Amino acid sequence: MISVLQLGALDYATGLRLQQKLVELRKENRIGDVLLLLEHTPVITLGRNAKPTNILASPELLARRGVEVSECDRGGDVTFHGPGQLVGYPIIDLRARPSSDGKRKSLGAIEYVRRLEEVLIQVCADFGIPAKRICGLTGVWTSPDVMVQDAHVWTAAPGCPAERSSAPEAKIAAIGVHISRAVTSHGFALNVNTDLTYFDLIIPCGIIAKPVTSMARELGRQVPLEEVAESVSRNFGSVFESKLLWKDSLEELIAGPEDVPLQVPENLRKMRGEEEIFRA
Repeated sequence: MISVLQLGALDYATGLRLQQKLVELRKENRIGDVLLLLEHTPVITLGRNAKPTNILASPELLARRGVEVSECDRGGDVTFHGPGQLVGYPIIDLRARPSSDGKRKSLGAIEYVRRLEEVLIQVCADFGIPAKRICGLTGVWTSPDVMVQDAHVWTAAPGCPAERSSAPEAKIAAIGVHISRAVTSHGFALNVNTDLTYFDLIIPCGIIAKPVTSMARELGRQVPLEEVAESVSRNFGSVFESKLLWKDSLEELIAGPEDVPLQVPENLRKMRGEEEIFRA
């Protein structure tokens, strides 16, 4: 069972501290597996392998755009999080995961990342956006060599009435994870209605040759974030072969095994000065 909690927009430091607390609880087996879905206020994050030179904008320009800069312990280079982007933080124990043969086995880090990519590829397919992996790179990319018609995806074939996209491959979702004692944190960021001009401030993931895109750009319309969140959760459950249970609040999420609520840490309640900031 994976509990899903959809939050609103959080600053990055708040989201990071929340993850850290939930990871502690998961390691102690005081909670089960969790998938957090949220947005961040504008922030550039630097992973463990980040090169500061991949931030192109000056501190003054970042300040004018209202963009924070934060270092973190996820893998990867430099990326951007902001409004209109659906961020997913799975906090799950990779040991003894369900497998297709009915047995249970541990997931390795590489297989875990491949599964995250598969979730996002399937989400894009739900909205009629062909997407794929690129060998040697992490994340999900649009696939101009695949046909799309009536929100379904086909491999291009002679005589197919759909039109081939002339757009280049572009990154639509980024992935960067951290694993400690088999428990995951950080995760993925799917560009839904993201203002893509923010990516001009950086070299996203240190990759110069390929552009960044969003679901809105690919479809020519805004996409309700709630619909994307529902697709993400459904596909996450399918790919990770787990049932999902939506939670309404942080209090409900960390209820004890006998439905005796654990006290929500006071520092989480006061992170932004609002008693019930983590209500869904």
